[in-house]
Amino acid sequence: MENLDRIDVKILKELQRDCTLPMAELARRVGLSTSPCWRRVKRLQEAGIIRRQSAQLDPQLLGVGFVVYAYIKLADNSSENLSRFEQSMGRWPEVVLCEMMTGASDYLIKVMTSDVGAYDRFLRDYLLAEGLVQDVQSRIVVKTIKETSEIPLPRV
Repeated sequence: MENLDRIDVKILKELQRDCTLPMAELARRVGLSTSPCWRRVKRLQEAGIIRRQSAQLDPQLLGVGFVVYAYIKLADNSSENLSRFEQSMGRWPEVVLCEMMTGASDYLIKVMTSDVGAYDRFLRDYLLAEGLVQDVQSRIVVKTIKETSEIPLPRV
């Protein structure tokens, strides 16, 4: 949707920061009354710009603060293997991000587990057990400097 005005952008920025805002508070923050604000949010949802609303959880408090980025090279890049690999990614909750890449690796995945032992079990029992992967290059996250789910929007 290319025709976002500055009010739409303000709404999107506020909802990215806190999607639990009551409509009246959201409207106040963006300079509208409640009904027009609700209509704009509804329009943004119907256009697919707002796909869903969710809670951001603390992985450390939930015991899954061990984060690994793994570069995956498939043994065979046939269409069938690509599809099988991508379907596998959807079944494993430890994989919180999977992106197809250009270059030496085929995919980059972000895996969250409780510790290095759990990651090793994930590798052996799931990722490598399928027989689709030729090589895995794992990078353990030591410290997260910045993490956001906010999409960069035009400055208003």
